[in-house]
Amino acid sequence: MQKPDTLFLIAGNGTYPKFAVQGAREAGVNKIVVAAFEGETDSSLVAIVDEIHWMKVGQLGRLLDAAKKSGATASMMAGQIAPKHLFDLRPDVRALILLATLRERNAETLFGAIAGELEKIGVPLLVATSFLEKHLATEGLISGPKPKSRVLDDISYGLAIAKEVSRLDIGQTVVVKKGTVLAVEGFDGTDATIQRGGELGHGEAVVVKVSKPRQDMRFDVPVIGPRTLETAAAAGVSAIAMEAGRTLLLQEDQLHTLATQHKITLWGIKT
Repeated sequence: MQKPDTLFLIAGNGTYPKFAVQGAREAGVNKIVVAAFEGETDSSLVAIVDEIHWMKVGQLGRLLDAAKKSGATASMMAGQIAPKHLFDLRPDVRALILLATLRERNAETLFGAIAGELEKIGVPLLVATSFLEKHLATEGLISGPKPKSRVLDDISYGLAIAKEVSRLDIGQTVVVKKGTVLAVEGFDGTDATIQRGGELGHGEAVVVKVSKPRQDMRFDVPVIGPRTLETAAAAGVSAIAMEAGRTLLLQEDQLHTLATQHKITLWGIKT
């Protein structure tokens, strides 16, 4: 990947955008211009970027104008921007026109269409793990206790189920126990799925999180952070498995501390 001199960062919620900024700075990106969303993006980003443009979710025209005026030669999405919220708040004319062209409205079509608009103005969207390769999950034991054979069996079973569920664009996380599916991610999201499955698992639930079979890595990349671990610990989950090389680990020191403290296995799957 050729390093851009100026990066246009579309920042969602959570700590992911801060890690993206840090990674880009370490890679030598000189200027970072951010599109931030009211009520979602962490305002502390202001202190670590060169420019920040605040807008409401759904103001696509404003986002594209900011990207074009930034002088950036590349853009990047970091942090969750839930598709169900993307056009809920005051969609502008540009957003309405884009929506009218979509036969289906899901994460892949919505973000793919935005990527297409950015491409047209000369600010193509980079892979969402750009500058963050060292934070990708590795294969095998990442942290926590070494898994028993029963857990490894559940990880293999959960992987097959999760891949099929994600292929159907239902969700990317499943919770299993002893060969039984306890919960499948739907509209409620990952944390709620972990809570539902963990409660049914009574301390033996295994969470498996994957990417889609044809995942567009420019957006919607699987992420595991401290909040995931805290949710899993509260729900009584014993292990979390994720795809090696395709899952971002955020705040890794804290992840290791929480995994050790709560005896939760973090395991990277080779796919």
